[in-house]
This record gives sequence, structure tokens and C-alpha cells, in this order.
Amino acid sequence: MSNTTASRTNILARLREPQRPECGFDERDYLSRFDWDRAERVRRFTERMVAVRAEVHQATADAWLDVVKQVCAAKGLKNLLVSLETERGKQIHSQAEHFPTLKTYDRPIEGWKEELFYGVDVAFTSTFGGIAETGTLILMPDAEEPRLMSLVPPVHIAVLEVDKLYTTFAEAVQEQGWVKTGMPSNALLVSGPSKSADIEQTLAYGVHGPKELVVILV
Repeated sequence: MSNTTASRTNILARLREPQRPECGFDERDYLSRFDWDRAERVRRFTERMVAVRAEVHQATADAWLDVVKQVCAAKGLKNLLVSLETERGKQIHSQAEHFPTLKTYDRPIEGWKEELFYGVDVAFTSTFGGIAETGTLILMPDAEEPRLMSLVPPVHIAVLEVDKLYTTFAEAVQEQGWVKTGMPSNALLVSGPSKSADIEQTLAYGVHGPKELVVILV
């Protein structure tokens, strides 16, 4: 056997049976090196979101609806896409007269694609958590709040419960049980409004997604 053939055989053997050292999640201490209390998590999250031109509003559990109303009024939004199935969506629908015209994602995308892309001003979604270290929202799109709700309308309003604001992504993974169940296939991480610097490395916002992100911390 030639040296070239032997080398190729050895490389293929290593690729087929990679020798990877065992490393438990709990041993990776460097992923959770911060010890931030709630106030610090809120401060860091807000700082990082604002840095990428997102808006962050704080509200109590009784006043978050008022904040949504104020945001819609201040931006002159004429309609609001919101689920009729989620708990917070039901609360908005129960006070429909105080909001812009409400729309629901209640049919296949093929039936109203043009309206969604060109006729919706703002979409409202819930969240499954946030990451303070990076200023990131964790969304779990599903049949009640399809993925396009947070990716298409020019304005996205999201509500984040402070109790679900984690210090790091590793902490979120651990606290939400993904270590045992695996990473959800529908997880969506959002860090600010849409942005791109593909061509001339000049950062532009709202290129292929929402131009504005509004986060309401409850």
C-alpha cells in the first residue's frame, strides 16, 4: 500500500469513527460565567436591544395592554396582526375597540400572501424567553403564531416576561429543558430588527424583515 493510499485510508477511518471526548453540559462552566440578578439582566438586555435600534418598554402585568395601545397610536399603525388563540392575543381581542383594526392569521399563507406582505402594519407575538447577554428574544412559532408573523410585517411587537429573561443562552437551554429534549426545531432567535451588511459592509435595517422591533418587558 502506498503512503498516499494509507493516508487516505486513515483519514476516512477517522471521519467514519470520530473520537470525540465526552463533555457533559454541567462541566461547561464558562457558558454561565455571569451572576446577574434580575435588575442587571433587564439592564443588559435593554442596553443591547437599544444598541441595535430596538425599542424596549417596561410595564406591569396590569399595564402592558396600555403600552401596546400607546405604541400603535404613536406610530400611526392602522392594523394589528394578532393571534386569537394565545392568552395575550385574547386579551387584545377583548379590547378590540381600543386598538387598530385587528387581523388574524387564520388561513393558509397561499390564501392571503399579498395581504400579509403588503397590507399588515404590525404583528404582535408572545415569546418563550430572552437572553440578557446578547439582547435576544426566543420565539417558538407554531400554528397559533406562525413564523411569518415575526418575519414579514414592518413592525413587530413582542411581549417578554422578565421571569423568563435568562443571563445566557446556555442558561436558557438548561432552564427550558433542551439539554434532555434537544433543541426545538421551531426555535427562533431575534436580536433587534432585520439588518444586513452583505454587499458593502454598510449596516442597513429593515432589508428583509421588520424595520422596527418593540419589546415590552412585563
